[in-house]
Amino acid sequence: MNGLIGRKLGMTRLFAEDGVVTPVTVIEAGPCRVTQVRDNAIQLGFGSKKPIRTSKAELGHAKKAGLELAPRVLREFPLDDAAPELGAEVKVDIFEAGETVKVTGKTKGRGFQGVVHRYGFAGGPASHGSTRFRRTGSIGPGTNPSRVIKGKKMPGHMGDARHTELGLTVMKVDADRNLLFVKGAVPGSKNGIVLVSKQGGRSRHA
Repeated sequence: MNGLIGRKLGMTRLFAEDGVVTPVTVIEAGPCRVTQVRDNAIQLGFGSKKPIRTSKAELGHAKKAGLELAPRVLREFPLDDAAPELGAEVKVDIFEAGETVKVTGKTKGRGFQGVVHRYGFAGGPASHGSTRFRRTGSIGPGTNPSRVIKGKKMPGHMGDARHTELGLTVMKVDADRNLLFVKGAVPGSKNGIVLVSKQGGRSRHA
């Protein structure tokens, strides 16, 4: 296995023996149950749904794997070695300290924002009678091509989108409490669902 479903608990810091402080994100990674095995992928389930909020299809899918309750989250991960049995439990001990991982989650929603907040535009002058403090400015020439080019950075909805952070280092693995301590920040808010996978190759941070 090379990945797990988890829940972001928040951030803290770890102290090394030489006094170096490392900011880390604490992730409750697993335990996940194997709900489906395919030729080149495996499906894992995390958490559990209340019976009143579970459909018959979801309950039937869970019972095939030997589960009494349907998982709250289902996600697929590619298989790189022998597939575990249906209904088997995958825990955080598949990771080791020092490994490089990537974490996928949904970023915090910021609502409708202007270009200064959304893209870091400098804005206009703040004095001398200026009336365009945080405005976009010109968005296209009038003669050619006489239209706004696709992909132009403009005000709009910010955040609440899937994002993968690469090149994160596992600082500590607490198998007893199913906790994973990852160096740096990961996308999402507290208690948000995240996917933690082993980094396949070099990342842009390596």
